[in-house]
Amino acid sequence: MFERPGTLEDASGQRAPSSERAILVHVDFFSRSVAPSQAMSVSNGVSSSATALRADDEALAEFRELAISAGAAPVAVVSGTRRKPDPKYFIGTGKAEEVLALIAHEQADLVLVDAPLAPSQERNLERLLKCRVLDRTGLILDIFAQRATSHEGRLQVELAQLRHLSTRLVRGWTHLERQKGGIGLRGPGETQLETDRRLLAARIKQLNKRLDKVQNQREQSRRSRRKAEVPTVSLVGYTNAGKSTLFNRLTESGVYAADQLFATLDPTLRRLALPDTGAVILADTVGFIRNLPHDLVAAFRSTLEETRQADLLLHVVDAGNENYSQQIEQVNAVLKEIGADKVPQIEVFNKVDLLTDCPARLDRDEKGLVYRAWCSAQTGEGMELLQSALDQRFSADQLHEWIRVPAANGRLRARLFDLGKVLREQVEENGDLLLEVELARRDFENLQKTEGVRAAGDRSVS
Repeated sequence: MFERPGTLEDASGQRAPSSERAILVHVDFFSRSVAPSQAMSVSNGVSSSATALRADDEALAEFRELAISAGAAPVAVVSGTRRKPDPKYFIGTGKAEEVLALIAHEQADLVLVDAPLAPSQERNLERLLKCRVLDRTGLILDIFAQRATSHEGRLQVELAQLRHLSTRLVRGWTHLERQKGGIGLRGPGETQLETDRRLLAARIKQLNKRLDKVQNQREQSRRSRRKAEVPTVSLVGYTNAGKSTLFNRLTESGVYAADQLFATLDPTLRRLALPDTGAVILADTVGFIRNLPHDLVAAFRSTLEETRQADLLLHVVDAGNENYSQQIEQVNAVLKEIGADKVPQIEVFNKVDLLTDCPARLDRDEKGLVYRAWCSAQTGEGMELLQSALDQRFSADQLHEWIRVPAANGRLRARLFDLGKVLREQVEENGDLLLEVELARRDFENLQKTEGVRAAGDRSVS
């Protein structure tokens, strides 16, 4: 027996913007041993009790949050276990007919499947169910389309959607122009499907050109930061781990943050002043999730470039999530896919305010370097510790030297004041300056190449 859902709210407590009633389909392909009698089950999809779900309830709960984030109202969950996907219906003929009966019983508008479907499987299910069917990839793309606000973000999402659609094109994409098919309205020998594919390819080409232009602008900004020798720290992590809240806490910014999946899509950069090592650039980026669509990763590659070229990653982890270790693995898998797996990391275990007997602290390795920080972005607990960890990471690469500056090179003196802390300044008899400075090793090496700067050492260097 199925209960009707009450008021639909997402994790942030806000009513979802849509009331499309959805049947959720979740299949576990023997990831754990299950008794044959428990292989297939149907349960109420609106219960707040996590124990009512099957053994893989965490993945199913996440999928339900994805559905709510997209604006759907889950009215039932169909869960099951199979050895392998059914070639025709993915979930098998019997289970597909069961979903068909549920659609009539629950008056559902669409079916959401927690897996990527082959185009043929999606078409076969829609023909049988007489209802819209959306797989996990399409659902995530829809959420991104709702949340993208910047020009670049909207271009990236549209590109990912069109790449996904290109494998599922069966007429109906001619809304971009008036050509509808029929006598005199098609090219010679060209079918309606071929016309749609040609229009789709042209639009994808146009989007790629626009994104290339945006990427060139971003690269110019990165070159300017590298020229100014300002290090970049990128926040990464599983979606809803608290990256934007941490970003706001550290930089005193007003970036949108909410207790929901993919609350922030567009990257935001702010300057963060550290007590000892000076300014760094902190970058807030899109959150990751298990089975993140490859088309989406490819479309957001220019945005994720901020992560790949960062000097340090703050890997934000939801310390209150029981499956945080699996989430860490998923994030590291995406980082490897975009080529950012070699960038140094500090794991930031966030939300310690939700734990008992877990104060803010820093964990260090055998060399004394911080590799993990425990804090709460919501309450501010541990923020000073985290900033000290950043200071240590960058100050470990600091040099404390005496620099000799010729009297005629006032420009070099000014640059040294800009790059580091000038602790003392002395004037020699010949007018040369001796400056005691603290600056990053990379800055000193760059000055050696461009200005011929040498360390004065015991100040007897000529």
